Amino acid sequence: MIKKDFHIISAFPRLLDSYYQDSILQRAQKKKLINIYNHDLRDYTKNKHRQVDDVPYGGGVGMVLQIEPIWLCWQKIRKKKRSKTILLTPAGERLNQELVKKLAKEDQLIFICGHYEGVDARVENFCDLPVSIGDYVLTGGELGAAVIIDAVTRLMPGVLGKLESTIDESHSKAGVLEYPQYTRPENFPLNSRKTYSVPSVLLSGNHQLIKEWREKNRAR
Repeated sequence: MIKKDFHIISAFPRLLDSYYQDSILQRAQKKKLINIYNHDLRDYTKNKHRQVDDVPYGGGVGMVLQIEPIWLCWQKIRKKKRSKTILLTPAGERLNQELVKKLAKEDQLIFICGHYEGVDARVENFCDLPVSIGDYVLTGGELGAAVIIDAVTRLMPGVLGKLESTIDESHSKAGVLEYPQYTRPENFPLNSRKTYSVPSVLLSGNHQLIKEWREKNRAR
């Protein structure tokens, strides 16, 4: 099995270290199914102050990440044939499960994370795909990269306990969300007058009825 490599190009490469070192992503790395690499843009600067941003031409508020350190970093790490370079930007293609499935077919994903007022627009010339995770603005692209890495990793064989875990999940079929899930205790007394109980059909042992109930109760 080919290991999947994720590369994050960022002015703040340590921002989400703790997220990548826990739960499913941690297990996937320990199983040697994925590698996650953080690349500090400041390591690719040619000025003594290690500056990676500058004021925008034409004026305006804020700072823009420069193309040179991004290009130098990208050139160094882009190695695998099946590779996609993703620019995290509010103007990009909206992320959904179908796009996640397409990205999961790549051996290498490189994320260029904007910050401040974004990146020099010329960066788009060597990006394969601009991606947005929603109609809102974040401080930087690092959270967007984490979202995609998490979603793609879950689809890889050997990461989750059972293949069915991904088949039954929300959005695994277009426009269909997952059915409600319950676990112990069977009855949970909220107070002296109100108790929340598990639907009786789920306790029946009748697999056909359970299947029908789940299909009926999927959010659409």
